[in-house]
Amino acid sequence: MENGPPPAIHIKGIRDGLLVTLRGKAWPDLQSALMSQIESQPTFFQGGRLVLDVGEHVLKVAELSALRDLLSDRSISLWAVLSESPTTEQTAQNLGLATRISKPRPEEVRQVTEVRDDTALWIRQTVRSGTRIEFPSHVVVLGDVNPGAEIISGGSVIVWGRLRGVVHAGAGGDQKAVVCALELSPTQLRIAGVIAVSPKREGKRQPEFAFLKDGQLLAEPWKA
Repeated sequence: MENGPPPAIHIKGIRDGLLVTLRGKAWPDLQSALMSQIESQPTFFQGGRLVLDVGEHVLKVAELSALRDLLSDRSISLWAVLSESPTTEQTAQNLGLATRISKPRPEEVRQVTEVRDDTALWIRQTVRSGTRIEFPSHVVVLGDVNPGAEIISGGSVIVWGRLRGVVHAGAGGDQKAVVCALELSPTQLRIAGVIAVSPKREGKRQPEFAFLKDGQLLAEPWKA
């Protein structure tokens, strides 16, 4: 069996639902990784509308329809498939799936990104390695963010668990964004345009929050 790079799943919130980008060598591995991700975060995906970007993978009716059925069994709607393969594109069209998503005009982009201050994406499970989540406002994780996972947020990021992956808060330039976690040990932490790597620490960990002050990224105990 030919080996390839490990499956990678990138998840991005868009106007029409969730854009899930799948990259990897073998399609069975990708499908298995996707379903495993869904099983680990059922409340996050349930009721969602998915756009799958499968890149160059060549998928036939049996493969794509089987995936659509698996998603449907979990109350997830597959409504579009983006592909660089003409065969996969034709397969999606034969199954009644969209193969294009509209690109918003500049004024629509502002409407999507300028959300209310209290808008947040709630993730009620651990964010596992290989997962990349983007959201234009705040992100709240009720679980851990594992090494190899990445969260990009237009607002603040709150992790009710251990933060050990990569987090970029205030991705649109919001210098008032903060990052809070019960254990703040990120691989990389970024707020607006300032980047920091978590130093190695010893002793008992405590809840902390990170913020910008005078252009520097600081961390302090997270207290009530």
